[in-house]
Amino acid sequence: MKKISLVSSCYNEEENIDTLYDRVTKAIEPFCDKYEFEYILLDNGSTDNTESKLREIAAKDSRIKVILNARNFGHIRSPYYGMIQATGDAVIYLASDLQDPPELIKDFIQKWEDGYKIVLGQKTKSEESILMFLIRSAYYELISRIADDDSGLVKNCTGFGLYDKKVIEIIKSMDDPYPYIRGLVCDIGFEKAFVEFTQPTRKRGITKNNFYTLYDNAMIGIVKHSKVPLRIMTFLGFGFSFLSLLIAFLYFVLKLIFWEEFSLGLAPIIISLFFFASIQLFCLGVLGEYIGAIYTRVNKKPVVVEKERINFL
Repeated sequence: MKKISLVSSCYNEEENIDTLYDRVTKAIEPFCDKYEFEYILLDNGSTDNTESKLREIAAKDSRIKVILNARNFGHIRSPYYGMIQATGDAVIYLASDLQDPPELIKDFIQKWEDGYKIVLGQKTKSEESILMFLIRSAYYELISRIADDDSGLVKNCTGFGLYDKKVIEIIKSMDDPYPYIRGLVCDIGFEKAFVEFTQPTRKRGITKNNFYTLYDNAMIGIVKHSKVPLRIMTFLGFGFSFLSLLIAFLYFVLKLIFWEEFSLGLAPIIISLFFFASIQLFCLGVLGEYIGAIYTRVNKKPVVVEKERINFL
C-alpha cells in the first residue's frame, strides 16, 4: 500500500489545531482504504498552548507525528524540514492557519493518480484585502518575467500542494537550507497540475506574516531565480558614468564660453551627490541580498534543531 504524507508547520496556532486535524482527517477518510497516511506537524517554538494540543492529538492518533523544534526556525525552514522528513510516496503541504483548505486534498490525490508529480493549489481569488492580493499578484508577475530561465514560475501559488516522492528527493539533493520551494519545484521541470481555489481569510488567531517575513520571502524568490537585479545595477553603473562624463563635458564647454557669467552654485552639486549616493546604497543593498543568500548556503547550519519527536518509530 502506498503512503501519503501530510505536512504542516505551526507557530502559536492553538485556536486552529483541533479544527485543522478534524478537517484533514475528514478529507483523507475516503482514501484510507487505498493509502497509508501520516501527518507531520511541526511546532516552531510556539509560546502558547500549541505544543500541548499537538501532544493530545498525537496521543489519540498514531498517524499524527509531531516534531517540536528547539526554537522558532522561521516560516521557510520549518515547512521545508517537515517535507524532507516525510516518508510517503507523495507529500502534501498545507498551512496550519486553514487558509489552505484541507478539502482540496482529494483533488490533489486525484491529480497525482492521473500521473502528475506536482499538483499545486492556485488561488484565483482571495478573501483577504484587495490591496494585498493585487500586491502579491504583481510580485508573482514580476518574478515570472525576470526569471533567468524557462522554469515556468507559477503565479498565485504559495507552496500548498502535492509533491511526488521523486520531487522531494530532488529537492533534498539540492541541499539548500533556505529554499524557495515554489520556485524549486518549477525548476525541476515536471509537468504541473493546478487546483484553483478561493483563499479564505484567517478565522482564528493572528497572522504571523509581517512586512519583514513578506519581504524575506519576496527577496528569496528574486535572488534565487534571477540575476536581472545584478544586471540592472551594472547598466545603472554604465549609464550614470556616461551621464556624469557628459554633464562634466557640457559644464566644461559652457564654462569656457561663458567664463565670468556661468556659475551653477553648490545646490546642483549637492543634489547630484545625494542622488548618486542613494543609487549606490540601493545597489549595495541588492548586492547584499545575493551575498546573504550565498552566505546562508555555505554556512551549513542545520535547517532545524529538534527538541523532541512524537510517534516516530
